[in-house]
Amino acid sequence: MLSFHEPLRYATFFAPRGSQRMVALGHQIAQRYLLPTDQLIGIIGDAGSGKSLLIKGMFPGLELTNDDDGINQRPAPLIRDAQRHKFSSHTYHLDVRFELAFVQRYELVDAIKAALAQERRIVLEHFDSIYHELGINGELLVAIGEEVIVVRPNLFGPEPDDLKGTVYKSLRYRRMAHSAEDLLVHILESDYGIVCDGHGDVKHGFILSFNTKPDIPVKDLEAKVNALIATDAEITYKDATHITIGSSIIQHCTGPRIHVRHTQEIKNFRLLDDYVYDPVKKTYELVGMVTEETIHDIHRINHFGD
Repeated sequence: MLSFHEPLRYATFFAPRGSQRMVALGHQIAQRYLLPTDQLIGIIGDAGSGKSLLIKGMFPGLELTNDDDGINQRPAPLIRDAQRHKFSSHTYHLDVRFELAFVQRYELVDAIKAALAQERRIVLEHFDSIYHELGINGELLVAIGEEVIVVRPNLFGPEPDDLKGTVYKSLRYRRMAHSAEDLLVHILESDYGIVCDGHGDVKHGFILSFNTKPDIPVKDLEAKVNALIATDAEITYKDATHITIGSSIIQHCTGPRIHVRHTQEIKNFRLLDDYVYDPVKKTYELVGMVTEETIHDIHRINHFGD
């Protein structure tokens, strides 16, 4: 089994915006890339990127010390057990950035090393914040931005800062794309009474799928979304399945934490010129993007080589 994973350089996935899709992706990553012998798992990503959801999918039932619902455990189980010199759990979670507000950095490093010496598994959120003091790279690193990147480092890297530089920069595209997607969905539902039949992802953008081709000019939709963007309406979290746009629009959303704060933060929004028929899914696809690029060939949207 180990020999299968040794050649892994990296794997990338579109970072899904819905909570259920993110948890499912975490489960998929664990099934494909996590080894029973892995002890140090590094999770890298900015606030609101979906780290906690991914961890819940990778490690079902794991007690999180500080998750998106504001559940904070003091002291963290890892710190508590290190102080007792008795590690009662097989796997521990630690939000490094959060924990450093309460304990000294050297105490955190000592607790992590003590648990590793006892062959415990540790899932470190914001792993990049402690890596240099720890002096040990993760056996598996998972970084979340616009994409989810999975790597199994060796002596020659990559290091957490390499991944941090990539995913922190790309997260802005995910937030812009998701916000623009919700604006478009709102317009389709409120102005035309049309509900899309599915959602998908492309680089720097999103896909809405329809079983029947909508009789709405794409340019009209694009103009309405850009007009709503120009109002600079505030986008706020309402609850686990809704956001508020401006003062009056309540929009269903499965990833309510992954948005820009104001609509004018959405830059270079555009829709592809026409609905694209997918002969495999037998659906009509409407593609929205937030990119400076001009797409001349739709088959080049998900290109490699940035």
